[in-house]
Amino acid sequence: MQNSNNLLGDSVLNSNYFNPDYLFRQGYFYLKQFFNYLFSQQMRSLGSTVLFLFAIFFLTIICYTIIRMLEIRTKERKHLEHEIAEYARNQAEQEKRLREEVGGSKNVHWSQTLGYLFSQHASDWKLAIIEADTMLLGLMEQLGFKGENLGDKLKGANQETFPQLTTAWEVHTIRNRIAHEGLAFELSHHEAKRIIALYEKIFHGYGYI
Repeated sequence: MQNSNNLLGDSVLNSNYFNPDYLFRQGYFYLKQFFNYLFSQQMRSLGSTVLFLFAIFFLTIICYTIIRMLEIRTKERKHLEHEIAEYARNQAEQEKRLREEVGGSKNVHWSQTLGYLFSQHASDWKLAIIEADTMLLGLMEQLGFKGENLGDKLKGANQETFPQLTTAWEVHTIRNRIAHEGLAFELSHHEAKRIIALYEKIFHGYGYI
């Protein structure tokens, strides 16, 4: 009988690993040790160091990003200022050339057209385009194109007989919109100058002005 009890005492079923009280005490002991280590002075010091390094790292990234953004904006501003200055210079040169042509053109109608163009009144800018379109009609008649109006003459032309046909259609379409829409048609001074420059290109090609 005694041998039987010893055998049970040494068996696996009698092991402490199957004792809930033992397992609880052991678990509590190791958990306590873990938290004691986690909140120890050594770990707090290590955590502070890691957080400090991360703070320095992200602060460096933020400073670098800000500096790069400022550099990019400075470059963009300088590029924009250069583009504006270049555009203003080209516009000034074009206006100077056109103003010189007002007094030097051999075509009286062209001088009158430029006079309208450099007026301070938006309505005169439209008159400049209408006047230039009338001149284009005269040029087409001089070149021998047939038709009752400018539109018909342009329809009878092609790229071989009239190389500036596409440009002529563009400016003539603007003229028709001015005539049909009247005050409702909005025309900026810049756009008016662009259209007149296209007429000028056509006229210069045939020595008409």
